[in-house]
Amino acid sequence: MVDTKSIEAMIAPSIEALGYRVVRVAFTGGRRPTLQIMAERLDQAAMTVEDCAAVSHAVSALLDVADPIDAAYQLEVSSPGIDRLLVKREDFERFAGCEAKIELAQPRDGRRRFRGRLLGLDGDAAKLAVGEDELLLLPLAEITRARLVLTDELIAATHPQSRH
Repeated sequence: MVDTKSIEAMIAPSIEALGYRVVRVAFTGGRRPTLQIMAERLDQAAMTVEDCAAVSHAVSALLDVADPIDAAYQLEVSSPGIDRLLVKREDFERFAGCEAKIELAQPRDGRRRFRGRLLGLDGDAAKLAVGEDELLLLPLAEITRARLVLTDELIAATHPQSRH
């Protein structure tokens, strides 16, 4: 089994020194095992192909030395995209005000999937406004997947220069 947390801890300082932040490290097995590194720029500008290449070169060098994966695999570096995953605690604060989909490990009131406006954190729970008058506190430890919803508002917020 590949320890993605230790890989993230190993590569994060070098990536940050280059001006990027690791968003997520994931490993998928199967016919073409892939180590996926999702990164974003610290200055919050859009990631370019050149940015992904810079991260890929730095990560490749570190992985070649440490050799944390004992089988052949493919390295994939990408940006999280506009409708990005919310992975880290700070993501829930940073994207407060945006629409999000959140999935829980266990049903809550008969539901595992929720959609609404993210309102940041309350302790160790994500605050989600659902509908006009419902506020949910969804414990971070119970969230299996969270992602921003691609809306015109999100596009405008991430690319204000495209509006004239």
